[in-house]
Amino acid sequence: MKATYAPAPTTTLTTELVTDEQTFAELAPQWARLYRRCASATPFQSHSWLHSWWQSYGRPGRLRVVLVRDGDELVAAAPLMRVGRPVPALVPLGGAISDYGDVLLDDERGEEGVAALAEGLAPAARTALIDFREVRPGGAAERIYDHWSGPRRRVDDSLCLELPALPMAELITRLPSAKTQQRARAKLRRLTALGIERHVVGPDEVESALRRLIELHQLQWQGRKVTSEHLRPRFRDHLVRSVGPMVRSGDAVVTEFHLDGDVVAVDLTLMSRRLSGGYLYGAHPRLRERKADVAVMLLDACVRHIRDGGPGTLSLLRGNEPYKHHWRPEPVVNQRLLLARPHTAPLLTAVVCDVAARRRGKELLLRWRNRHEGKERAGGGRS
Repeated sequence: MKATYAPAPTTTLTTELVTDEQTFAELAPQWARLYRRCASATPFQSHSWLHSWWQSYGRPGRLRVVLVRDGDELVAAAPLMRVGRPVPALVPLGGAISDYGDVLLDDERGEEGVAALAEGLAPAARTALIDFREVRPGGAAERIYDHWSGPRRRVDDSLCLELPALPMAELITRLPSAKTQQRARAKLRRLTALGIERHVVGPDEVESALRRLIELHQLQWQGRKVTSEHLRPRFRDHLVRSVGPMVRSGDAVVTEFHLDGDVVAVDLTLMSRRLSGGYLYGAHPRLRERKADVAVMLLDACVRHIRDGGPGTLSLLRGNEPYKHHWRPEPVVNQRLLLARPHTAPLLTAVVCDVAARRRGKELLLRWRNRHEGKERAGGGRS
């Protein structure tokens, strides 16, 4: 279903609400053009990624895609879905498997497009909170937030770690000491000595390569805690559907690593105008048995994709894992932008209170653990 709202008196733009999956699917060519005209867009806002995600994770009747058009051309889009818990809200498509959420705004339209998209979102905000999760600083949704005239709040979301998009030789110089730099160079030489070969997969090879990636990912984490969603058929199907078109459009690169004639690792890197990042990989345990540093191998392959006129940021994506800090990345905190109208302001307050309570709970738990571990160390020292 598609509802069209009357345009504001001062603009030629019209706003639509799309709730039908088929209509959303048919937007692909127009969406792709808008995506290219929005410099802040990440790969998680591409139509290939979002529509495929909806096919795997969407719920019938909940699609809410707000569009702004100038004639037949898209100039803004907010890809959302309605949820009922913990409060009635409109949240970005892409869910937990997407590291960034955002809207799309045509950079050439300026505040006209911002105002029109905010106007299109306003009717929905009468009955549900608009909850933009995981907005990277500088994202287009920040412009909607700044324009919003109703109740609004900004809170921190997930932490991401970012590096400048530099050749590997320059990234190595960021390491904290000459000794660690020498070790990194030795690890690169070790990869060459082992005879590990890289193969960038073509569009027709993507499906088999991604299925191998999932197999290797499961194997590398066998017996250890792993993100269970990555092993589910719906996630595998989403990757296969979305990444093939993204490889064709230059929004993704799939790399196989061969050793002694076998595929021993597969990496998926997502790319956009300003940002790229390694999304998921799978590596056979034999690589570590052969003393190959998988993290160095993957980072080296990733920077080779982007160093020639590519984006300025190499994102290590969400997560504060210790191994990422080895390269001295910059911490960047995603934002959660909450927008309401007077009738839905209590929902906004409830979410902000919940976020504060959860943060306080984590702080107390961490403090307790540190104190408990300190007592154990002290007790051990006395004995």
